[in-house]
Amino acid sequence: MLAYTVRRVLVMFLTLAVISFITFVIIQLPPGDYLSNQIAELQSQGDKAALERAAFLRKQYGLDKPFLEQYAIWVGIWPGERGFSGLLQGDWGWSFEHDMPVWEVVRERLLLSFVLNFSVIVFTWAVAFPIGVYAATHQYSWGDHGLTLIGYLGLATPNFLLALVLMYFANVQFGLSIGGLMDPEYLDQPWSWAKVGSVLSHLWIPVIVIGTSGTAAMIRRLRANLLDELQKQYVVTARAKGVPELRLLVKYPLRMALNPFIADLGNLLPSLISGSAIVSVVLSLQTEGPMLLDALRSQDQYLAGSFLMFLALLTVVGVFLSDLALAALDPRIRLTGRAAK
Repeated sequence: MLAYTVRRVLVMFLTLAVISFITFVIIQLPPGDYLSNQIAELQSQGDKAALERAAFLRKQYGLDKPFLEQYAIWVGIWPGERGFSGLLQGDWGWSFEHDMPVWEVVRERLLLSFVLNFSVIVFTWAVAFPIGVYAATHQYSWGDHGLTLIGYLGLATPNFLLALVLMYFANVQFGLSIGGLMDPEYLDQPWSWAKVGSVLSHLWIPVIVIGTSGTAAMIRRLRANLLDELQKQYVVTARAKGVPELRLLVKYPLRMALNPFIADLGNLLPSLISGSAIVSVVLSLQTEGPMLLDALRSQDQYLAGSFLMFLALLTVVGVFLSDLALAALDPRIRLTGRAAK
Protein backbone atom coordinates (compact mmCIF):
# COMPACT_ATOMS: atom_id res chain seq x y z
CA MET A 1 0.00 0.00 0.00
CA LEU A 2 2.82 2.41 0.86
CA ALA A 3 4.64 1.70 -2.40
CA TYR A 4 1.41 2.25 -4.34
CA THR A 5 0.79 5.57 -2.57
CA VAL A 6 4.31 6.84 -3.24
CA ARG A 7 4.10 5.79 -6.89
CA ARG A 8 0.75 7.51 -7.35
CA VAL A 9 1.96 10.71 -5.70
CA LEU A 10 4.93 10.83 -8.10
CA VAL A 11 2.59 10.26 -11.05
CA MET A 12 0.34 13.07 -9.75
CA PHE A 13 3.26 15.52 -9.75
CA LEU A 14 4.25 14.47 -13.26
CA THR A 15 0.65 14.78 -14.45
CA LEU A 16 0.33 18.27 -12.98
CA ALA A 17 3.59 19.32 -14.65
CA VAL A 18 2.33 18.15 -18.06
CA ILE A 19 -1.08 19.81 -17.50
CA SER A 20 0.57 23.09 -16.50
CA PHE A 21 2.60 23.19 -19.72
CA ILE A 22 -0.38 22.29 -21.93
CA THR A 23 -2.54 24.87 -20.15
CA PHE A 24 0.05 27.60 -20.63
CA VAL A 25 0.49 26.69 -24.31
CA ILE A 26 -3.27 26.83 -24.97
CA ILE A 27 -3.68 30.15 -23.17
CA GLN A 28 -0.77 31.61 -25.18
CA LEU A 29 -2.08 30.38 -28.55
CA PRO A 30 -4.23 33.46 -29.34
CA PRO A 31 -2.10 36.38 -30.53
CA GLY A 32 -1.22 38.99 -27.94
CA ASP A 33 -2.31 39.09 -24.31
CA TYR A 34 -4.51 41.23 -22.08
CA LEU A 35 -1.88 43.90 -21.46
CA SER A 36 -0.83 44.06 -25.12
CA ASN A 37 -4.42 44.71 -26.12
CA GLN A 38 -4.81 47.26 -23.33
CA ILE A 39 -1.61 49.05 -24.30
CA ALA A 40 -2.77 49.30 -27.91
CA GLU A 41 -6.10 50.76 -26.75
CA LEU A 42 -4.43 53.23 -24.38
CA GLN A 43 -2.05 54.38 -27.10
CA SER A 44 -5.02 55.25 -29.29
CA GLN A 45 -6.53 57.22 -26.39
CA GLY A 46 -3.31 58.94 -25.36
CA ASP A 47 -3.63 57.98 -21.66
CA LYS A 48 0.05 58.11 -20.66
CA ALA A 49 -0.38 57.30 -16.94
CA ALA A 50 -2.40 54.14 -17.54
CA LEU A 51 -0.05 53.24 -20.40
CA GLU A 52 2.97 53.40 -18.10
CA ARG A 53 1.21 51.22 -15.52
CA ALA A 54 0.31 48.61 -18.15
CA ALA A 55 3.90 48.57 -19.40
CA PHE A 56 5.13 48.22 -15.81
CA LEU A 57 2.84 45.23 -15.17
CA ARG A 58 3.90 43.65 -18.44
CA LYS A 59 7.55 43.81 -17.39
CA GLN A 60 6.91 42.82 -13.75
CA TYR A 61 5.10 39.61 -14.72
CA GLY A 62 7.50 38.68 -17.48
CA LEU A 63 5.09 39.06 -20.41
CA ASP A 64 7.86 40.66 -22.46
CA LYS A 65 10.09 37.57 -22.12
CA PRO A 66 10.32 34.44 -24.34
CA PHE A 67 7.65 31.75 -24.04
CA LEU A 68 9.60 29.19 -22.00
CA GLU A 69 10.86 31.83 -19.61
CA GLN A 70 7.31 33.10 -19.12
CA TYR A 71 6.20 29.55 -18.32
CA ALA A 72 9.06 29.02 -15.86
CA ILE A 73 8.27 32.31 -14.09
CA TRP A 74 4.55 31.46 -13.89
CA VAL A 75 5.21 28.02 -12.41
CA GLY A 76 7.83 29.39 -10.03
CA ILE A 77 10.94 27.50 -11.17
CA TRP A 78 12.57 30.66 -12.54
CA PRO A 79 12.97 33.91 -10.62
CA GLY A 80 10.67 36.61 -11.88
CA GLU A 81 10.58 40.30 -11.22
CA ARG A 82 10.12 41.65 -7.73
CA GLY A 83 6.62 40.93 -6.40
CA PHE A 84 5.84 37.65 -8.22
CA SER A 85 7.06 34.25 -7.02
CA GLY A 86 4.98 31.73 -9.04
CA LEU A 87 2.53 28.89 -8.42
CA LEU A 88 4.93 26.66 -6.48
CA GLN A 89 5.27 29.43 -3.88
CA GLY A 90 1.51 29.90 -3.70
CA ASP A 91 1.45 33.10 -5.78
CA TRP A 92 -1.33 32.81 -8.38
CA GLY A 93 -0.34 36.04 -10.10
CA TRP A 94 -2.23 39.21 -10.92
CA SER A 95 -5.61 39.49 -12.62
CA PHE A 96 -5.17 42.30 -15.12
CA GLU A 97 -8.87 42.54 -15.91
CA HIS A 98 -9.94 42.85 -12.24
CA ASP A 99 -6.76 44.72 -11.22
CA MET A 100 -6.22 42.61 -8.11
CA PRO A 101 -4.42 39.38 -7.15
CA VAL A 102 -5.88 36.24 -8.72
CA TRP A 103 -6.53 34.65 -5.34
CA GLU A 104 -8.61 37.63 -4.30
CA VAL A 105 -10.77 37.29 -7.43
CA VAL A 106 -11.22 33.53 -6.93
CA ARG A 107 -11.87 33.80 -3.19
CA GLU A 108 -14.85 36.10 -3.70
CA ARG A 109 -16.72 33.40 -5.62
CA LEU A 110 -15.30 30.27 -4.00
CA LEU A 111 -17.81 29.88 -1.17
CA LEU A 112 -20.90 30.38 -3.35
CA SER A 113 -19.51 27.96 -5.95
CA PHE A 114 -18.89 25.32 -3.30
CA VAL A 115 -22.33 25.73 -1.72
CA LEU A 116 -24.12 25.56 -5.07
CA ASN A 117 -22.30 22.56 -6.49
CA PHE A 118 -22.27 20.64 -3.21
CA SER A 119 -26.04 21.11 -3.09
CA VAL A 120 -26.26 19.82 -6.68
CA ILE A 121 -24.30 16.68 -5.76
CA VAL A 122 -26.46 16.03 -2.69
CA PHE A 123 -29.61 16.55 -4.77
CA THR A 124 -28.36 14.23 -7.52
CA TRP A 125 -27.40 11.38 -5.22
CA ALA A 126 -30.45 11.75 -2.96
CA VAL A 127 -32.87 11.60 -5.91
CA ALA A 128 -31.04 9.14 -8.17
CA PHE A 129 -30.31 6.38 -5.67
CA PRO A 130 -33.83 5.49 -4.50
CA ILE A 131 -35.24 5.87 -8.03
CA GLY A 132 -32.45 3.79 -9.58
CA VAL A 133 -32.84 1.01 -7.00
CA TYR A 134 -36.62 0.99 -7.42
CA ALA A 135 -36.36 0.84 -11.22
CA ALA A 136 -33.91 -2.07 -11.06
CA THR A 137 -35.88 -4.08 -8.49
CA HIS A 138 -39.20 -3.47 -10.32
CA GLN A 139 -37.99 -4.08 -13.86
CA TYR A 140 -40.57 -3.52 -16.63
CA SER A 141 -43.23 -2.33 -14.17
CA TRP A 142 -45.30 0.79 -14.83
CA GLY A 143 -43.11 2.66 -12.36
CA ASP A 144 -39.97 1.55 -14.18
CA HIS A 145 -41.36 2.65 -17.55
CA GLY A 146 -42.49 6.02 -16.18
CA LEU A 147 -39.16 6.71 -14.46
CA THR A 148 -37.30 5.64 -17.61
CA LEU A 149 -39.28 8.15 -19.67
CA ILE A 150 -38.53 10.92 -17.18
CA GLY A 151 -34.85 9.93 -17.24
CA TYR A 152 -34.68 10.14 -21.02
CA LEU A 153 -36.35 13.55 -20.95
CA GLY A 154 -33.81 14.74 -18.40
CA LEU A 155 -30.92 13.47 -20.53
CA ALA A 156 -32.32 15.03 -23.71
CA THR A 157 -32.94 18.50 -22.23
CA PRO A 158 -29.85 20.76 -22.10
CA ASN A 159 -29.40 22.44 -18.73
CA PHE A 160 -29.17 25.93 -20.22
CA LEU A 161 -32.41 25.39 -22.17
CA LEU A 162 -34.20 24.32 -18.99
CA ALA A 163 -32.83 27.43 -17.28
CA LEU A 164 -34.17 29.67 -20.07
CA VAL A 165 -37.61 28.01 -19.94
CA LEU A 166 -37.85 28.42 -16.16
CA MET A 167 -36.75 32.05 -16.35
CA TYR A 168 -39.34 32.77 -19.05
CA PHE A 169 -42.26 31.21 -17.18
CA ALA A 170 -41.22 32.73 -13.85
CA ASN A 171 -41.05 36.18 -15.41
CA VAL A 172 -44.09 35.99 -17.70
CA GLN A 173 -46.47 33.98 -15.53
CA PHE A 174 -45.49 35.09 -12.03
CA GLY A 175 -43.47 38.27 -12.52
CA LEU A 176 -40.51 36.80 -10.64
CA SER A 177 -36.80 37.12 -11.38
CA ILE A 178 -35.01 33.87 -10.56
CA GLY A 179 -31.53 34.88 -11.69
CA GLY A 180 -28.58 35.13 -9.33
CA LEU A 181 -27.84 33.45 -6.03
CA MET A 182 -29.08 36.29 -3.82
CA ASP A 183 -31.04 39.52 -3.93
CA PRO A 184 -29.08 42.40 -5.55
CA GLU A 185 -28.87 44.41 -2.32
CA TYR A 186 -26.73 41.68 -0.70
CA LEU A 187 -24.11 41.39 -3.46
CA ASP A 188 -21.45 43.61 -1.89
CA GLN A 189 -22.60 43.24 1.72
CA PRO A 190 -20.87 41.17 4.44
CA TRP A 191 -22.39 37.84 5.40
CA SER A 192 -25.41 37.97 7.69
CA TRP A 193 -28.40 35.76 8.44
CA ALA A 194 -30.47 37.83 6.02
CA LYS A 195 -27.91 37.21 3.27
CA VAL A 196 -27.81 33.48 4.06
CA GLY A 197 -31.60 33.36 3.84
CA SER A 198 -31.51 35.14 0.49
CA VAL A 199 -28.99 32.60 -0.85
CA LEU A 200 -31.11 29.67 0.35
CA SER A 201 -34.24 31.13 -1.24
CA HIS A 202 -32.47 31.45 -4.60
CA LEU A 203 -30.50 28.20 -4.40
CA TRP A 204 -33.16 25.66 -5.34
CA ILE A 205 -33.63 26.86 -8.94
CA PRO A 206 -29.98 26.39 -10.07
CA VAL A 207 -29.73 23.15 -8.08
CA ILE A 208 -32.67 21.65 -9.99
CA VAL A 209 -31.49 23.04 -13.34
CA ILE A 210 -27.88 21.86 -13.01
CA GLY A 211 -28.74 18.58 -11.31
CA THR A 212 -31.43 17.38 -13.74
CA SER A 213 -29.22 15.80 -16.40
CA GLY A 214 -26.78 14.37 -13.86
CA THR A 215 -29.63 12.83 -11.89
CA ALA A 216 -31.16 11.26 -15.01
CA ALA A 217 -27.79 9.83 -16.09
CA MET A 218 -27.09 8.40 -12.64
CA ILE A 219 -30.54 6.73 -12.53
CA ARG A 220 -29.87 4.99 -15.84
CA ARG A 221 -26.38 3.87 -14.82
CA LEU A 222 -27.43 2.61 -11.41
CA ARG A 223 -30.38 0.71 -12.88
CA ALA A 224 -28.20 -0.97 -15.52
CA ASN A 225 -25.41 -1.87 -13.08
CA LEU A 226 -27.79 -3.18 -10.45
CA LEU A 227 -29.74 -5.27 -12.98
CA ASP A 228 -26.48 -6.83 -14.11
CA GLU A 229 -25.54 -7.73 -10.53
CA LEU A 230 -29.00 -9.08 -9.64
CA GLN A 231 -28.74 -11.66 -12.42
CA LYS A 232 -25.43 -13.11 -11.23
CA GLN A 233 -25.09 -16.52 -9.65
CA TYR A 234 -24.08 -15.36 -6.19
CA VAL A 235 -27.39 -13.47 -5.86
CA VAL A 236 -29.37 -16.55 -6.89
CA THR A 237 -27.42 -18.68 -4.41
CA ALA A 238 -27.90 -16.21 -1.54
CA ARG A 239 -31.61 -15.97 -2.30
CA ALA A 240 -31.90 -19.78 -2.35
CA LYS A 241 -30.26 -19.91 1.08
CA GLY A 242 -32.97 -17.66 2.46
CA VAL A 243 -31.09 -14.36 2.82
CA PRO A 244 -33.69 -11.58 3.27
CA GLU A 245 -34.19 -9.50 0.12
CA LEU A 246 -33.25 -6.16 1.68
CA ARG A 247 -30.09 -7.51 3.28
CA LEU A 248 -29.20 -9.32 0.06
CA LEU A 249 -29.70 -6.16 -1.99
CA VAL A 250 -27.69 -3.84 0.26
CA LYS A 251 -24.84 -6.16 1.18
CA TYR A 252 -23.94 -7.55 -2.23
CA PRO A 253 -25.38 -6.29 -5.57
CA LEU A 254 -25.93 -2.65 -4.56
CA ARG A 255 -22.41 -2.45 -3.18
CA MET A 256 -20.95 -3.79 -6.42
CA ALA A 257 -23.14 -1.50 -8.54
CA LEU A 258 -21.64 1.56 -6.82
CA ASN A 259 -18.19 1.08 -8.37
CA PRO A 260 -18.73 3.49 -11.32
CA PHE A 261 -20.01 6.18 -8.96
CA ILE A 262 -17.02 5.85 -6.65
CA ALA A 263 -14.78 6.05 -9.72
CA ASP A 264 -16.46 9.36 -10.57
CA LEU A 265 -15.19 10.93 -7.33
CA GLY A 266 -12.31 12.31 -9.36
CA ASN A 267 -14.76 14.63 -11.10
CA LEU A 268 -16.58 15.65 -7.93
CA LEU A 269 -13.85 17.81 -6.39
CA PRO A 270 -13.38 20.11 -9.42
CA SER A 271 -17.14 20.20 -10.02
CA LEU A 272 -17.59 21.49 -6.46
CA ILE A 273 -15.70 24.59 -7.56
CA SER A 274 -16.33 25.08 -11.28
CA GLY A 275 -19.81 23.61 -11.73
CA SER A 276 -21.88 24.34 -14.84
CA ALA A 277 -20.44 27.46 -16.46
CA ILE A 278 -23.10 27.92 -19.16
CA VAL A 279 -26.00 27.65 -16.69
CA SER A 280 -24.21 30.08 -14.39
CA VAL A 281 -24.00 32.60 -17.22
CA VAL A 282 -27.67 32.13 -18.16
CA LEU A 283 -28.88 32.47 -14.56
CA SER A 284 -26.34 35.21 -13.68
CA LEU A 285 -24.85 33.15 -10.84
CA GLN A 286 -21.94 34.63 -8.91
CA THR A 287 -19.77 31.51 -9.25
CA GLU A 288 -16.38 30.55 -10.69
CA GLY A 289 -17.69 29.38 -14.10
CA PRO A 290 -18.52 32.83 -15.58
CA MET A 291 -15.29 34.20 -14.11
CA LEU A 292 -13.26 31.56 -15.98
CA LEU A 293 -15.10 32.20 -19.25
CA ASP A 294 -14.49 35.96 -18.96
CA ALA A 295 -10.81 35.37 -18.20
CA LEU A 296 -10.40 33.18 -21.28
CA ARG A 297 -12.21 35.68 -23.51
CA SER A 298 -10.15 38.62 -22.31
CA GLN A 299 -6.86 36.63 -22.27
CA ASP A 300 -6.36 37.31 -18.57
CA GLN A 301 -3.77 34.56 -18.56
CA TYR A 302 -2.82 34.43 -14.89
CA LEU A 303 -6.43 34.27 -13.75
CA ALA A 304 -7.36 31.61 -16.33
CA GLY A 305 -4.17 29.56 -16.05
CA SER A 306 -3.93 29.55 -12.25
CA PHE A 307 -7.59 28.65 -11.83
CA LEU A 308 -7.32 25.83 -14.38
CA MET A 309 -4.32 24.48 -12.50
CA PHE A 310 -6.34 24.62 -9.28
CA LEU A 311 -9.04 22.51 -10.96
CA ALA A 312 -6.39 20.10 -12.28
CA LEU A 313 -5.00 19.67 -8.76
CA LEU A 314 -8.48 18.88 -7.44
CA THR A 315 -8.99 16.37 -10.27
CA VAL A 316 -5.82 14.35 -9.71
CA VAL A 317 -6.40 14.33 -5.95
CA GLY A 318 -9.99 13.22 -6.51
CA VAL A 319 -8.90 10.36 -8.79
CA PHE A 320 -6.38 9.22 -6.19
CA LEU A 321 -9.01 9.24 -3.44
CA SER A 322 -11.50 7.40 -5.67
CA ASP A 323 -8.96 4.63 -6.28
CA LEU A 324 -8.49 4.17 -2.54
CA ALA A 325 -12.27 4.19 -1.99
CA LEU A 326 -12.78 1.57 -4.72
CA ALA A 327 -10.26 -0.72 -3.07
CA ALA A 328 -12.06 -0.37 0.26
CA LEU A 329 -15.51 -0.89 -1.28
CA ASP A 330 -14.80 -3.85 -3.57
CA PRO A 331 -12.52 -6.61 -2.21
CA ARG A 332 -11.98 -7.84 -5.79
CA ILE A 333 -9.88 -4.72 -6.48
CA ARG A 334 -6.23 -4.90 -5.45
CA LEU A 335 -4.03 -1.84 -5.60
CA THR A 336 -0.90 -3.98 -6.03
CA GLY A 337 -2.30 -5.68 -9.13
CA ARG A 338 -2.02 -9.20 -7.62
CA ALA A 339 -5.15 -11.34 -7.82
CA ALA A 340 -6.80 -12.29 -4.57
CA LYS A 341 -6.53 -15.98 -3.70
